[in-house]
Amino acid sequence: MNIKAFKMDGLGNDFVIIDQRTDAFDLSKDQIIKICERSFIGCDQLIIIKKNTEFDASLEFYNSDGSSSGACGNGTRCVADLLSKENNKKEIIVSTSSGILKSNIREKNIVETEINTLKTNWKQIPLKKNVNTKNLEIKISDKNNNTHIGGTAVNVGNPHVIFFVENIDIYDLKKIGPNIENHQLFPEKCNVTLAKVINKNLIKVRVWERGAGLTKACGTAACATVAAGIINKLVEPNTEIEFELGKLSIFIDDKNIIHMKGPVSDIKNIEINL
Repeated sequence: MNIKAFKMDGLGNDFVIIDQRTDAFDLSKDQIIKICERSFIGCDQLIIIKKNTEFDASLEFYNSDGSSSGACGNGTRCVADLLSKENNKKEIIVSTSSGILKSNIREKNIVETEINTLKTNWKQIPLKKNVNTKNLEIKISDKNNNTHIGGTAVNVGNPHVIFFVENIDIYDLKKIGPNIENHQLFPEKCNVTLAKVINKNLIKVRVWERGAGLTKACGTAACATVAAGIINKLVEPNTEIEFELGKLSIFIDDKNIIHMKGPVSDIKNIEINL
């Protein structure tokens, strides 16, 4: 099978995008995993664009382990930029399994997307039992065996847990990430973020993505971190999230709609031979 596709990224969080609006076909889980493998094409997530008669498109997201993902903030911003260039439109609306997402092209390669699915109730995250979502009292240890107890859980289209720590670099996220992702408290697993509050308008983070592992950036994690920061009265509603390769600007309005703005890469045309 020869598939024409696109490669894009948002702050290093990279995607293979396959447009199936005119030619729909099924990919097996093994084929999705192969496309995502760094030894083959390589990406954090695979995105399928499907035809939608009501909106600009429908999007399906798949993690690099072949599992489906309800939301992908950076991926949505990338597809919005792609569709904007195709349709010469500044506003793009897409349907996803976690809701309808509206994006606006602010300037060249700068896209703002509204994530309107902030949930904090334990059943909506979801958690297996009714616990304090502000502090899950999960214990993590740094490389010096010092322990931190905490974890704030929110859902922004997918489940996230955020740990606010003094130094994000002294934790082995390759070890902590999968342990928390597969913690018994999360029936649908979760994304894991280590966050260091720099000031009321800036947080530095490192992210372990459910089904994908360590990633250079994650849009929904940025949204979840600001939401968790507000819940813990650590930051203002307008806050930047700093990743390895740059920042995303997050603003949560009085209706709990999250606005995520940041850069996307240029579009690269690729061919996939399966």
